[in-house]
Amino acid sequence: MRKAISIFILLCMFSCIDYIDKPKNLVDKDTMAEILADLAVNDQATYMYQGKNMESGTRFVLKSHHVKPDDFVESYKYYVVKNKLKGIADEAQKILLEKDPKAEKYVDEKMKKNQNVPSFAR
Repeated sequence: MRKAISIFILLCMFSCIDYIDKPKNLVDKDTMAEILADLAVNDQATYMYQGKNMESGTRFVLKSHHVKPDDFVESYKYYVVKNKLKGIADEAQKILLEKDPKAEKYVDEKMKKNQNVPSFAR
């Protein structure tokens, strides 16, 4: 009986790994990181222009990378389920720091002030 349960658990683990299909137009990891970096910059603009519709900025970012919104959303979901988004987000952070080296000091100061930052936000 234990052996049957163990086999069942192993089969379930391996079959559950692919419970999301790979999107037909999957955005590659490098492009996804670039998009996330650009979206972070776009997000900062919302603080400067509060009350304004910043949706066009998001559309511009996706268009500049030749990615359709639906493809981005499906790729994002896929990377989340496959537990690959953290690596992509880390790469996006590197891209942001390359664009603005002063940002690293700001990030480090914020991290020191708030030690309770969840790991996904680091």
